Amino acid sequence: MTGDDSLRAADKQTLPDSVAPNALMQLLPSAWLPFVQLARIDRPIGWQLLLLPCWWSDALAGVAQERAPYWSHLLLFLIGAIAMRGAGSTWNDLVDRKIDAQVERTKNRPLPSGRASPRDARIFLVALAAIGAAVLLAFNTFAIFVGIASLMVVAAYPFAKRYTFWPQAVLGLAFAWGGLMGWAAANGALSTPAFLIYACAIFWTIGYDTIYALQDARDDAIVGVRSTARLFGDNVRAGVGVFYVAAVLAGALALHASGAGVLSWLGLLGFGAHLAWQVARISKDDPANALMLFRANRNAGLILFAGLALDALASGFFHS
Repeated sequence: MTGDDSLRAADKQTLPDSVAPNALMQLLPSAWLPFVQLARIDRPIGWQLLLLPCWWSDALAGVAQERAPYWSHLLLFLIGAIAMRGAGSTWNDLVDRKIDAQVERTKNRPLPSGRASPRDARIFLVALAAIGAAVLLAFNTFAIFVGIASLMVVAAYPFAKRYTFWPQAVLGLAFAWGGLMGWAAANGALSTPAFLIYACAIFWTIGYDTIYALQDARDDAIVGVRSTARLFGDNVRAGVGVFYVAAVLAGALALHASGAGVLSWLGLLGFGAHLAWQVARISKDDPANALMLFRANRNAGLILFAGLALDALASGFFHS
């Protein structure tokens, strides 16, 4: 296939929420593109949001112990987040392929469009899970068991939207799990700050995924898929606001329990300001705006991480 043919194939198969322009989609052979999409490599915001609570938790452990973050752990979490986001997304697409075929935004995904078979998707899922398992085995025994425990929540998520208006809460339990993992990997145990930063990440996830679900609220109502976006309806801005406030409060308690310094508090302040900006911009009937605000949460999470990491670095420097 020529370069021009690859470009046309990539353009044809690009999904509505892919990052564009996408050089990766243009460079890879067209046969690989369905698997790039199954793993959401063309939509990096997913693994970024999965990664950030891991980084928060590791940096917070550094703050509590007055040392720098464990850079090797941050790298391992990066690899693991990409692999496990891909595995979780592939599992979700396998379970939801019939529903996805009825929703405008998702009908061209690899499985409902027939560009990938369920058998190939299952093989791909196993390969990604193997990468995630290899990363997990690099940590201590306690962290390994904490990581394994997350699989129950991940497996349940695709079914939540069929039975409850709170699938965002189930996603929160899964996507925030890194709030436990970073601390467990650093300490071989869990304590109050870890549970508090986990709670912060859960509330944050419920808020941003409610914003994300605004894109599909109309189609979801037709096919019977439930979400907090549908539940909150015209009060969605207030609903997201409540969870964002809860996220900041839980984060403040985590910082207090860790004896955090001014840099951590400045990071939390910036995080809260970003969330407030999002709430002010929410529009119930503007899918493009919803996607933009959802993606902006990468920056919100990085602001908090920067504060925690700088605080940990400063603590390590002055106490070395």
